[in-house]
Amino acid sequence: MRLQQSQLKAPTRLPSDSLQRAWVALGRVSQGVQCHVENALKEAGFPELSWYTVLWELERAGKPVRPKDLAIPLFILPYQLSRLVDRMEAEGLVKRIQCKEDKRGHMLEPTAKGFALRKAMWAVYAPAMDDAMSRIDDKEALKLAELLNKLGGIEHADCGDKG
Repeated sequence: MRLQQSQLKAPTRLPSDSLQRAWVALGRVSQGVQCHVENALKEAGFPELSWYTVLWELERAGKPVRPKDLAIPLFILPYQLSRLVDRMEAEGLVKRIQCKEDKRGHMLEPTAKGFALRKAMWAVYAPAMDDAMSRIDDKEALKLAELLNKLGGIEHADCGDKG
């Protein structure tokens, strides 16, 4: 649904120039680092970074997880995650388990093959990440993480297409 110009409300507060610069830098750097890692994985014959991230989130959880609980931390839209999980299940990397609380839903867990793939991908991912982040030292990296984690309290809205 498109809003008409007359329906648009003026923002109550505009971001400062500094915040706008930080926003643009965050987007550019994040995209650049991810692209660097994606390229390294692709060159090594591995699937895309989102596959690694799903496997890592499932492994980190240590128990079956509902797909909807993965979508937000992965920054993957629900319809994208569903298709991704379908492909990963077809490859034998994850399996669906019936959800006891909701008979219509399911949980996901990695398979042994999924664990092995995630570990093998890490051998390429880790040096690529290290290379992409090499312009800052450990102290700066901790400060950056601290600053970015301050943004972690933002409510995640459903960004999916509404039609």
